[in-house]
Amino acid sequence: MTLGIPVRNPYPGAPSRSATEPGPFVRLESRILAGPPSRDVAEPLDLHVRRIGSCPVGGPSITLAIDKSGLTGRGGAAFPAARKWRAIADQDHGGAVVVVNAHEGEPASRKDRTLLALRPHLVLDGAVVAAESIGATEVIVYTADTYTEVREALRRAITERRDSGYSTMPITVVAAAHGYVAGEASAAVHKLNGGRATPVRIRPRESGVHGRPTLVHNAETLAHVALIARAGPAWFRQVGTPEVPGTGLVTVGGAVHSPGTVVEAPLGSTAAELVQAAGGWTLRPHAILFGGYGGVWLRAADVWNSPLGGGGGPWVSATPACGILIVIPEGSCGFAEAAGVMSHLARVTAGNCGPCVHGLRAMAETTTRVVNGGGTRDDVRRLHELVDTVRGRGGCGHPDGAINQLVSALVTFAPHVDDHIRNGRCEGMRTPSYLPSRGWL
Repeated sequence: MTLGIPVRNPYPGAPSRSATEPGPFVRLESRILAGPPSRDVAEPLDLHVRRIGSCPVGGPSITLAIDKSGLTGRGGAAFPAARKWRAIADQDHGGAVVVVNAHEGEPASRKDRTLLALRPHLVLDGAVVAAESIGATEVIVYTADTYTEVREALRRAITERRDSGYSTMPITVVAAAHGYVAGEASAAVHKLNGGRATPVRIRPRESGVHGRPTLVHNAETLAHVALIARAGPAWFRQVGTPEVPGTGLVTVGGAVHSPGTVVEAPLGSTAAELVQAAGGWTLRPHAILFGGYGGVWLRAADVWNSPLGGGGGPWVSATPACGILIVIPEGSCGFAEAAGVMSHLARVTAGNCGPCVHGLRAMAETTTRVVNGGGTRDDVRRLHELVDTVRGRGGCGHPDGAINQLVSALVTFAPHVDDHIRNGRCEGMRTPSYLPSRGWL
Protein backbone atom coordinates (compact mmCIF):
# COMPACT_ATOMS: atom_id res chain seq x y z
CA MET A 1 0.00 0.00 0.00
CA THR A 2 1.45 3.34 -1.03
CA LEU A 3 0.28 6.50 0.71
CA GLY A 4 2.83 8.87 -0.76
CA ILE A 5 4.53 9.38 2.61
CA PRO A 6 8.28 8.82 2.91
CA VAL A 7 8.87 6.24 5.64
CA ARG A 8 12.40 5.74 6.87
CA ASN A 9 13.46 2.66 8.77
CA PRO A 10 13.05 2.40 11.68
CA TYR A 11 11.50 5.80 12.53
CA PRO A 12 10.39 8.77 10.43
CA GLY A 13 10.54 12.34 11.61
CA ALA A 14 13.12 14.34 13.50
CA PRO A 15 13.05 15.93 16.94
CA SER A 16 12.07 19.59 17.19
CA ARG A 17 9.72 21.68 19.28
CA SER A 18 6.52 19.94 20.40
CA ALA A 19 3.10 21.32 19.56
CA THR A 20 0.89 22.05 22.54
CA GLU A 21 -2.47 22.55 20.83
CA PRO A 22 -4.52 19.66 19.36
CA GLY A 23 -3.55 19.01 15.79
CA PRO A 24 -5.65 19.27 12.63
CA PHE A 25 -7.25 16.46 10.74
CA VAL A 26 -5.09 14.77 8.10
CA ARG A 27 -6.36 12.65 5.24
CA LEU A 28 -4.11 9.91 3.94
CA GLU A 29 -7.20 8.69 2.09
CA SER A 30 -9.92 11.31 1.62
CA ARG A 31 -13.27 9.69 2.28
CA ILE A 32 -15.34 10.62 5.31
CA LEU A 33 -13.10 13.65 5.92
CA ALA A 34 -13.11 14.67 2.27
CA GLY A 35 -14.55 18.09 1.53
CA PRO A 36 -13.86 21.63 2.74
CA PRO A 37 -10.47 21.88 4.43
CA SER A 38 -11.59 24.20 7.25
CA ARG A 39 -11.18 22.89 10.80
CA ASP A 40 -13.67 25.38 12.18
CA VAL A 41 -16.82 25.31 10.04
CA ALA A 42 -19.23 22.42 9.51
CA GLU A 43 -20.05 21.64 5.89
CA PRO A 44 -23.53 23.03 5.14
CA LEU A 45 -26.20 20.88 3.56
CA ASP A 46 -26.11 22.46 0.09
CA LEU A 47 -22.36 21.95 -0.28
CA HIS A 48 -22.63 18.43 1.16
CA VAL A 49 -25.26 17.43 -1.44
CA ARG A 50 -23.46 19.20 -4.28
CA ARG A 51 -20.24 17.36 -3.41
CA ILE A 52 -21.51 13.78 -3.04
CA GLY A 53 -25.21 13.82 -3.95
CA SER A 54 -28.31 13.03 -1.95
CA CYS A 55 -28.34 9.90 0.16
CA PRO A 56 -30.31 6.95 -1.29
CA VAL A 57 -33.36 5.67 0.56
CA GLY A 58 -32.55 2.79 2.86
CA GLY A 59 -33.87 -0.71 2.40
CA PRO A 60 -32.80 -4.35 1.90
CA SER A 61 -30.44 -3.42 -0.94
CA ILE A 62 -28.55 -1.05 1.35
CA THR A 63 -28.33 -3.72 4.05
CA LEU A 64 -26.88 -6.10 1.46
CA ALA A 65 -24.36 -3.46 0.38
CA ILE A 66 -23.26 -2.94 3.99
CA ASP A 67 -22.87 -6.70 4.38
CA LYS A 68 -20.77 -7.03 1.21
CA SER A 69 -18.62 -4.05 2.19
CA GLY A 70 -17.37 -5.81 5.32
CA LEU A 71 -17.96 -2.65 7.38
CA THR A 72 -17.34 -3.18 11.07
CA GLY A 73 -18.10 -0.87 13.97
CA ARG A 74 -15.59 1.90 14.63
CA GLY A 75 -16.47 2.35 18.29
CA GLY A 76 -14.22 -0.35 19.69
CA ALA A 77 -15.86 -3.76 19.32
CA ALA A 78 -15.44 -4.00 15.50
CA PHE A 79 -18.74 -5.95 15.20
CA PRO A 80 -20.06 -6.48 11.63
CA ALA A 81 -22.55 -3.69 10.98
CA ALA A 82 -24.93 -5.68 8.76
CA ARG A 83 -25.39 -8.36 11.42
CA LYS A 84 -26.63 -5.69 13.83
CA TRP A 85 -29.09 -4.40 11.23
CA ARG A 86 -30.55 -7.81 10.45
CA ALA A 87 -30.93 -8.70 14.11
CA ILE A 88 -33.29 -5.74 14.46
CA ALA A 89 -35.02 -5.84 11.06
CA ASP A 90 -36.00 -9.49 11.59
CA GLN A 91 -37.94 -8.67 14.76
CA ASP A 92 -41.66 -7.97 14.85
CA HIS A 93 -41.83 -4.48 16.32
CA GLY A 94 -43.65 -1.21 16.03
CA GLY A 95 -40.70 1.00 15.19
CA ALA A 96 -37.07 0.66 16.17
CA VAL A 97 -34.68 3.45 17.18
CA VAL A 98 -31.23 4.34 15.81
CA VAL A 99 -28.79 5.86 18.29
CA VAL A 100 -25.73 7.70 16.97
CA ASN A 101 -23.16 7.17 19.71
CA ALA A 102 -20.97 10.27 19.68
CA HIS A 103 -20.23 10.46 23.38
CA GLU A 104 -16.52 9.62 23.04
CA GLY A 105 -15.57 9.29 26.69
CA GLU A 106 -12.12 7.91 25.86
CA PRO A 107 -9.68 10.61 27.11
CA ALA A 108 -7.22 10.25 24.24
CA SER A 109 -9.76 10.34 21.38
CA ARG A 110 -10.93 13.28 19.28
CA LYS A 111 -12.12 11.51 16.14
CA ASP A 112 -15.90 11.48 16.61
CA ARG A 113 -16.20 15.06 17.78
CA THR A 114 -13.96 16.16 14.88
CA LEU A 115 -16.11 14.25 12.40
CA LEU A 116 -19.43 15.60 13.70
CA ALA A 117 -18.16 19.16 14.04
CA LEU A 118 -17.03 19.14 10.38
CA ARG A 119 -19.27 16.64 8.55
CA PRO A 120 -22.54 16.42 10.51
CA HIS A 121 -24.66 15.72 7.43
CA LEU A 122 -22.59 12.70 6.48
CA VAL A 123 -23.18 11.10 9.88
CA LEU A 124 -26.87 12.02 9.86
CA ASP A 125 -27.26 10.61 6.33
CA GLY A 126 -25.82 7.32 7.56
CA ALA A 127 -28.15 7.29 10.56
CA VAL A 128 -31.23 7.98 8.42
CA VAL A 129 -30.41 5.35 5.79
CA ALA A 130 -29.75 2.82 8.57
CA ALA A 131 -33.07 3.73 10.18
CA GLU A 132 -34.93 3.29 6.89
CA SER A 133 -33.22 -0.04 6.30
CA ILE A 134 -34.23 -1.59 9.64
CA GLY A 135 -37.68 -0.02 9.94
CA ALA A 136 -36.75 2.53 12.61
CA THR A 137 -38.87 5.63 13.08
CA GLU A 138 -36.49 7.85 15.04
CA VAL A 139 -32.82 8.86 15.23
CA ILE A 140 -31.21 10.05 18.46
CA VAL A 141 -27.69 11.52 18.57
CA TYR A 142 -26.09 10.83 21.95
CA THR A 143 -23.15 13.07 22.80
CA ALA A 144 -21.31 14.62 25.75
CA ASP A 145 -22.48 17.85 27.35
CA THR A 146 -18.94 19.27 27.10
CA TYR A 147 -18.84 19.03 23.29
CA THR A 148 -20.49 22.36 22.57
CA GLU A 149 -19.11 22.61 19.02
CA VAL A 150 -20.63 19.23 18.18
CA ARG A 151 -24.05 20.13 19.56
CA GLU A 152 -24.03 23.45 17.70
CA ALA A 153 -23.06 21.77 14.40
CA LEU A 154 -25.82 19.21 14.90
CA ARG A 155 -28.39 21.89 15.75
CA ARG A 156 -27.65 23.76 12.52
CA ALA A 157 -27.59 20.58 10.46
CA ILE A 158 -30.92 19.30 11.77
CA THR A 159 -32.51 22.69 11.10
CA GLU A 160 -31.13 22.70 7.55
CA ARG A 161 -32.50 19.24 6.86
CA ARG A 162 -35.92 20.05 8.27
CA ASP A 163 -36.34 23.47 6.64
CA SER A 164 -35.22 22.25 3.20
CA GLY A 165 -37.31 19.07 3.27
CA TYR A 166 -34.18 17.01 2.70
CA SER A 167 -35.26 14.42 5.29
CA THR A 168 -38.40 13.92 7.35
CA MET A 169 -36.84 11.42 9.78
CA PRO A 170 -37.18 12.79 13.34
CA ILE A 171 -33.71 13.52 14.78
CA THR A 172 -33.03 14.65 18.34
CA VAL A 173 -29.83 15.32 20.27
CA VAL A 174 -29.33 14.17 23.86
CA ALA A 175 -26.26 15.16 25.90
CA ALA A 176 -24.95 13.26 28.91
CA ALA A 177 -22.26 14.18 31.39
CA HIS A 178 -18.82 13.34 30.04
CA GLY A 179 -17.42 10.09 31.41
CA TYR A 180 -15.40 7.06 30.32
CA VAL A 181 -18.12 4.41 30.67
CA ALA A 182 -20.94 6.75 29.59
CA GLY A 183 -20.25 5.95 25.95
CA GLU A 184 -20.90 2.21 26.30
CA ALA A 185 -23.98 1.16 24.28
CA SER A 186 -26.10 0.07 27.22
CA ALA A 187 -25.06 3.19 29.15
CA ALA A 188 -26.36 5.33 26.29
CA VAL A 189 -29.69 3.48 26.30
CA HIS A 190 -29.92 3.69 30.10
CA LYS A 191 -29.45 7.47 29.92
CA LEU A 192 -32.01 7.82 27.13
CA ASN A 193 -34.48 5.91 29.27
CA GLY A 194 -34.07 8.41 32.10
CA GLY A 195 -31.38 6.62 34.10
CA ARG A 196 -27.71 7.27 34.73
CA ALA A 197 -25.21 7.09 31.88
CA THR A 198 -23.73 3.83 33.19
CA PRO A 199 -23.70 0.32 31.69
CA VAL A 200 -26.57 -2.01 32.57
CA ARG A 201 -27.34 -5.62 31.78
CA ILE A 202 -29.64 -5.11 28.78
CA ARG A 203 -29.55 -6.06 25.11
CA PRO A 204 -30.35 -2.83 23.23
CA ARG A 205 -31.10 -4.67 19.99
CA GLU A 206 -33.93 -6.52 21.73
CA SER A 207 -35.18 -3.98 24.26
CA GLY A 208 -33.52 -0.59 24.10
CA VAL A 209 -34.88 2.95 24.15
CA HIS A 210 -38.33 2.79 25.78
CA GLY A 211 -38.36 -0.95 25.27
CA ARG A 212 -38.01 -0.69 21.48
CA PRO A 213 -35.31 -2.52 19.48
CA THR A 214 -32.38 -0.12 19.25
CA LEU A 215 -29.45 0.04 16.85
CA VAL A 216 -26.48 1.77 18.48
CA HIS A 217 -23.71 2.76 16.08
CA ASN A 218 -20.60 4.88 16.55
CA ALA A 219 -20.70 8.17 14.62
CA GLU A 220 -17.80 7.16 12.38
CA THR A 221 -19.49 3.88 11.47
CA LEU A 222 -22.54 5.77 10.19
CA ALA A 223 -20.39 8.15 8.14
CA HIS A 224 -19.05 5.11 6.30
CA VAL A 225 -22.63 3.84 5.86
CA ALA A 226 -23.56 7.10 4.10
CA LEU A 227 -20.74 6.67 1.58
CA ILE A 228 -21.27 2.95 1.00
CA ALA A 229 -24.95 3.68 0.28
CA ARG A 230 -23.82 6.06 -2.48
CA ALA A 231 -20.71 4.37 -3.89
CA GLY A 232 -21.22 0.68 -3.12
CA PRO A 233 -19.26 -2.06 -1.35
CA ALA A 234 -16.65 -2.58 -4.08
CA TRP A 235 -15.60 1.06 -3.78
CA PHE A 236 -15.34 0.72 0.01
CA ARG A 237 -13.04 -2.31 -0.35
CA GLN A 238 -10.63 -0.53 -2.68
CA VAL A 239 -8.55 0.46 0.33
CA GLY A 240 -7.71 -1.30 3.58
CA THR A 241 -7.13 -5.04 3.71
CA PRO A 242 -9.40 -8.00 2.91
CA GLU A 243 -9.81 -8.64 6.64
CA VAL A 244 -10.40 -5.00 7.61
CA PRO A 245 -11.48 -3.01 4.53
CA GLY A 246 -12.02 0.72 4.27
CA THR A 247 -10.53 3.64 6.13
CA GLY A 248 -10.55 4.56 9.80
CA LEU A 249 -10.08 7.69 11.86
CA VAL A 250 -7.14 7.60 14.27
CA THR A 251 -6.25 10.19 16.90
CA VAL A 252 -2.45 10.37 17.06
CA GLY A 253 -0.95 11.66 20.30
CA GLY A 254 2.04 11.54 22.59
CA ALA A 255 5.52 12.49 21.43
CA VAL A 256 4.53 13.81 17.99
CA HIS A 257 4.77 17.30 16.55
CA SER A 258 1.01 17.80 16.44
CA PRO A 259 -0.60 15.74 19.23
CA GLY A 260 -4.33 15.34 18.86
CA THR A 261 -4.19 15.12 15.07
CA VAL A 262 -7.09 13.10 13.65
CA VAL A 263 -5.85 11.05 10.70
CA GLU A 264 -8.05 9.29 8.16
CA ALA A 265 -6.07 6.34 6.82
CA PRO A 266 -6.68 2.97 5.18
CA LEU A 267 -6.98 0.21 7.76
CA GLY A 268 -3.74 -1.70 7.64
CA SER A 269 -1.63 1.47 7.57
CA THR A 270 1.50 1.43 9.68
CA ALA A 271 2.37 3.29 12.84
CA ALA A 272 5.13 5.02 10.87
CA GLU A 273 2.65 6.41 8.35
CA LEU A 274 0.21 7.61 10.99
CA VAL A 275 2.92 9.30 13.08
CA GLN A 276 4.36 10.95 10.00
CA ALA A 277 0.89 12.33 9.23
CA ALA A 278 0.94 13.97 12.68
CA GLY A 279 4.21 15.71 11.86
CA GLY A 280 6.62 12.94 12.89
CA TRP A 281 8.00 12.18 16.31
CA THR A 282 9.56 14.75 18.63
CA LEU A 283 11.58 12.21 20.63
CA ARG A 284 12.64 8.75 19.51
CA PRO A 285 9.69 6.36 20.08
CA HIS A 286 9.98 3.59 22.64
CA ALA A 287 6.42 2.25 22.90
CA ILE A 288 2.93 2.73 21.48
CA LEU A 289 -0.45 2.56 23.13
CA PHE A 290 -2.80 1.37 20.40
CA GLY A 291 -6.57 1.43 20.83
CA GLY A 292 -6.78 3.83 23.75
CA TYR A 293 -7.01 3.19 27.47
CA GLY A 294 -8.54 -0.22 26.90
CA GLY A 295 -6.02 -1.06 24.19
CA VAL A 296 -2.57 -2.63 24.16
CA TRP A 297 1.00 -1.46 24.79
CA LEU A 298 3.60 -2.53 22.23
CA ARG A 299 7.29 -1.86 21.66
CA ALA A 300 7.63 0.69 18.86
CA ALA A 301 10.59 -1.09 17.27
CA ASP A 302 8.52 -4.28 16.98
CA VAL A 303 5.56 -2.74 15.16
CA TRP A 304 6.65 0.51 13.57
CA ASN A 305 6.39 -0.72 9.99
CA SER A 306 3.72 -3.38 10.56
CA PRO A 307 0.11 -2.99 9.38
CA LEU A 308 -2.20 -1.91 12.20
CA GLY A 309 -5.25 -4.04 12.86
CA GLY A 310 -4.42 -6.40 10.02
CA GLY A 311 -5.25 -9.53 11.97
CA GLY A 312 -1.74 -10.92 12.23
CA GLY A 313 1.90 -10.34 13.05
CA PRO A 314 2.83 -8.30 16.13
CA TRP A 315 -0.56 -6.57 16.06
CA VAL A 316 -2.48 -9.85 16.42
CA SER A 317 -3.98 -8.72 19.75
CA ALA A 318 -4.85 -5.25 18.43
CA THR A 319 -7.91 -4.23 16.39
CA PRO A 320 -8.85 -0.89 14.83
CA ALA A 321 -10.76 -0.41 18.10
CA CYS A 322 -11.57 3.21 18.92
CA GLY A 323 -8.82 4.64 16.70
CA ILE A 324 -6.04 5.89 19.00
CA LEU A 325 -2.26 5.72 18.70
CA ILE A 326 -0.09 7.31 21.41
CA VAL A 327 3.71 7.45 21.15
CA ILE A 328 5.75 7.11 24.35
CA PRO A 329 9.39 8.17 23.79
CA GLU A 330 12.65 6.79 25.02
CA GLY A 331 13.57 8.25 28.39
CA SER A 332 9.99 8.20 29.62
CA CYS A 333 8.78 5.48 31.98
CA GLY A 334 6.27 3.41 30.07
CA PHE A 335 5.14 1.45 33.10
CA ALA A 336 4.43 4.68 34.99
CA GLU A 337 2.22 5.75 32.09
CA ALA A 338 0.44 2.37 32.21
CA ALA A 339 -0.01 2.72 35.97
CA GLY A 340 -1.60 6.11 35.39
CA VAL A 341 -4.04 4.57 32.92
CA MET A 342 -4.82 1.77 35.38
CA SER A 343 -5.57 4.26 38.14
CA HIS A 344 -7.81 6.28 35.83
CA LEU A 345 -9.76 3.19 34.76
CA ALA A 346 -10.24 2.17 38.39
CA ARG A 347 -11.67 5.60 39.20
CA VAL A 348 -14.18 5.79 36.34
CA THR A 349 -16.07 2.54 36.84
CA ALA A 350 -19.86 2.52 36.96
CA GLY A 351 -19.66 1.12 40.48
CA ASN A 352 -22.17 -1.60 39.64
CA CYS A 353 -20.17 -4.80 40.11
CA GLY A 354 -17.35 -6.21 42.20
CA PRO A 355 -14.83 -6.95 39.43
CA CYS A 356 -14.64 -3.22 38.66
CA VAL A 357 -15.09 -1.75 42.12
CA HIS A 358 -12.70 -4.10 43.92
CA GLY A 359 -10.66 -5.82 41.21
CA LEU A 360 -9.57 -2.75 39.24
CA ARG A 361 -8.92 -0.83 42.44
CA ALA A 362 -6.61 -3.61 43.67
CA MET A 363 -4.76 -3.62 40.34
CA ALA A 364 -4.35 0.15 40.44
CA GLU A 365 -3.07 0.12 44.03
CA THR A 366 -0.57 -2.64 43.21
CA THR A 367 0.80 -0.94 40.07
CA THR A 368 1.08 2.31 42.03
CA ARG A 369 3.10 0.56 44.71
CA VAL A 370 5.45 -0.91 42.11
CA VAL A 371 6.15 2.35 40.26
CA ASN A 372 6.62 4.24 43.52
CA GLY A 373 9.32 1.83 44.68
CA GLY A 374 7.45 -0.20 47.29
CA GLY A 375 6.73 -3.22 45.11
CA THR A 376 8.08 -6.77 45.13
CA ARG A 377 7.94 -9.84 42.93
CA ASP A 378 4.92 -10.89 44.94
CA ASP A 379 3.11 -7.80 43.68
CA VAL A 380 3.72 -8.83 40.08
CA ARG A 381 2.38 -12.31 40.84
CA ARG A 382 -0.62 -10.71 42.54
CA LEU A 383 -1.35 -8.67 39.42
CA HIS A 384 -1.48 -11.83 37.31
CA GLU A 385 -3.74 -13.49 39.88
CA LEU A 386 -6.08 -10.51 39.82
CA VAL A 387 -6.18 -10.62 36.04
CA ASP A 388 -7.24 -14.27 36.11
CA THR A 389 -9.87 -13.54 38.76
CA VAL A 390 -11.44 -10.49 37.10
CA ARG A 391 -11.24 -11.32 33.39
CA GLY A 392 -14.65 -11.95 31.82
CA ARG A 393 -16.60 -11.31 35.02
CA GLY A 394 -17.62 -7.67 34.61
CA GLY A 395 -21.10 -6.49 33.82
CA CYS A 396 -19.68 -4.67 30.78
CA GLY A 397 -16.39 -4.67 28.86
CA HIS A 398 -14.69 -2.09 31.07
CA PRO A 399 -12.66 -4.46 33.29
CA ASP A 400 -11.51 -6.54 30.31
CA GLY A 401 -10.27 -3.39 28.56
CA ALA A 402 -8.34 -2.42 31.68
CA ILE A 403 -6.85 -5.91 31.82
CA ASN A 404 -5.77 -5.72 28.16
CA GLN A 405 -3.66 -2.65 28.74
CA LEU A 406 -2.24 -3.92 32.06
CA VAL A 407 -1.19 -7.35 30.75
CA SER A 408 0.41 -5.83 27.65
CA ALA A 409 2.21 -3.27 29.85
CA LEU A 410 3.66 -6.02 32.06
CA VAL A 411 5.12 -7.64 28.93
CA THR A 412 6.20 -4.55 26.99
CA PHE A 413 7.66 -2.76 30.01
CA ALA A 414 9.08 -5.78 31.82
CA PRO A 415 12.53 -4.11 32.16
CA HIS A 416 10.85 -1.05 33.69
CA VAL A 417 9.01 -3.25 36.19
CA ASP A 418 12.26 -4.98 37.18
CA ASP A 419 13.99 -1.62 37.59
CA HIS A 420 11.23 -0.29 39.85
CA ILE A 421 11.36 -3.39 42.05
CA ARG A 422 15.16 -3.18 42.39
CA ASN A 423 15.69 0.58 42.51
CA GLY A 424 12.40 2.34 43.24
CA ARG A 425 11.20 5.38 41.31
CA CYS A 426 13.07 5.84 38.04
CA GLU A 427 14.45 8.87 36.20
CA GLY A 428 11.80 8.44 33.52
CA MET A 429 9.14 9.50 36.00
CA ARG A 430 10.69 12.97 36.07
CA THR A 431 9.68 13.55 32.44
CA PRO A 432 6.27 15.02 31.56
CA SER A 433 3.48 12.52 31.03
CA TYR A 434 2.29 11.90 27.49
CA LEU A 435 -1.16 10.87 28.74
CA PRO A 436 -3.76 12.95 30.61
CA SER A 437 -3.89 10.54 33.56
CA ARG A 438 -0.46 10.40 35.22
CA GLY A 439 -0.64 13.48 37.42
CA TRP A 440 -1.68 11.44 40.47
CA LEU A 441 1.71 9.69 40.76
